[in-house]
Amino acid sequence: MDNFFELQENHTNTSREILAGVTTFFAMSYILFVNPSVLSQTGMPSQAVFLATIVASVIGTAFMGLFANVPYALAPGMGLNAFFTYTVVFALGFKWQEALALVFICGLINITITVTKVRKMIITAIPEALQHAMGAGIGVFVAYIGLKNANILQFTSDASSIATINEKPYSAAATHFKGGVTSVVSNGGIVPALVNFTQSGALLALIGLFIAIILVVKKVPGAIILTIILTTIIGIPMGVTNLHLASANSLGNAFHQLGTTFGAAFGNPGMGSLFSSTGRLPLVLMTIFAFSFSDTFDTLGTFIGTGRRTGIFSDKDMSDMENGKGFSSKMDKALFADSIATSIGAIFGTSNTTTYVESSAGIGAGGRTGLTSVTVAVLFLISALFAPIISIVPTQAIAPALILVGIEMLGSFKNIDWTDITAAIPAFMASIFMGLCYNISYGIAAAFITYCLIKLITGKAKDVHPILWVVTILFVANFVVLAII
Repeated sequence: MDNFFELQENHTNTSREILAGVTTFFAMSYILFVNPSVLSQTGMPSQAVFLATIVASVIGTAFMGLFANVPYALAPGMGLNAFFTYTVVFALGFKWQEALALVFICGLINITITVTKVRKMIITAIPEALQHAMGAGIGVFVAYIGLKNANILQFTSDASSIATINEKPYSAAATHFKGGVTSVVSNGGIVPALVNFTQSGALLALIGLFIAIILVVKKVPGAIILTIILTTIIGIPMGVTNLHLASANSLGNAFHQLGTTFGAAFGNPGMGSLFSSTGRLPLVLMTIFAFSFSDTFDTLGTFIGTGRRTGIFSDKDMSDMENGKGFSSKMDKALFADSIATSIGAIFGTSNTTTYVESSAGIGAGGRTGLTSVTVAVLFLISALFAPIISIVPTQAIAPALILVGIEMLGSFKNIDWTDITAAIPAFMASIFMGLCYNISYGIAAAFITYCLIKLITGKAKDVHPILWVVTILFVANFVVLAII
């Protein structure tokens, strides 16, 4: 095992890698329960989605670890599953089988642009300063996820700031909502504030944060996973850790329903009906484009943001990627491993499978090789049997770990010249804006657009790599597509 995963060469050991895998798993295990909840609204059987989520995560993560030997975990992406449900199915009128077909095609596109080295060319075209900013941006994003999950912040919106309720325009005259209120969208009028800590959940998260700070500062081995365990235990008498074992998500129920979603992407409705109408073809192509673009840059942002700072993708590895042929570097292999997962997930019945930013939790716990990923894959496999037990761990126990990991990633800020406004603006977009808009792809898009704009107005347009110009134009086109659909 040591030789296969090159543990000594990566300055790590088996126990550290396993602990890192456990940390990553618990940081992202919420997807086991959230993904079925989101996708089942389209009419997909919830238990089938539950098992498809596990299968896609196990295959994608195991392949990442065994083939690329890097500590990244994959699962159906948050945001992409919401796009699948609320935009593709609800707003655009695609059947869920057709939406799975769109996801499968997106996966094939990802494989194509990886094999043809388009993804690699994009990475090498990104200026080093922006890569450092993206690394810090991932840190801001991860820490903000932790703060949000901790329920330490509350957000207040007056009636004039509410844009939609249940995906429909808000009317002050409306007093009743069929099925209750399921979602509320507010504009810039929403105001964040610190909670008063009378809620036991927020108080538990604060206690967990203090525990995490003490353990990390004292450099206690396994500090992150210890924080999760101790906070979960403390949450029992506080009433936050729920010891009631629900049996809704079980392996038997899941296998019973999987036949409905497995291969549904290739039936009719599905791939057979997707291209049956030439009038709908532009909408189909635009939707595939939106899926692929978001999926691609979410992954690139995660790899660049976490890999460069930690040394997972060293300067030598980046050089091998740029100058080598085939799968000559870790980055080449990692990009390919990520690209195949989406199509596999679509076959079983789930939305786009992507590399999780929560992998940074395991990396922060010391994970440096594929053994971390394999550990995550094994835990996902076991979760098919023990999902009710896994659900005991509250989000407030995970939140402190994410906050600390995010803070540790902010060190990349030191490599940015903030006194140079022409460098500071794109760096701000790739870091602070990325976290605040809660979207890796949008942060990268804002950074690319402002970077190219500044180079253009300062007469240095030739300094921008041609590929970066193309990607920036495609980002603008993507926003136009999203506005249209």
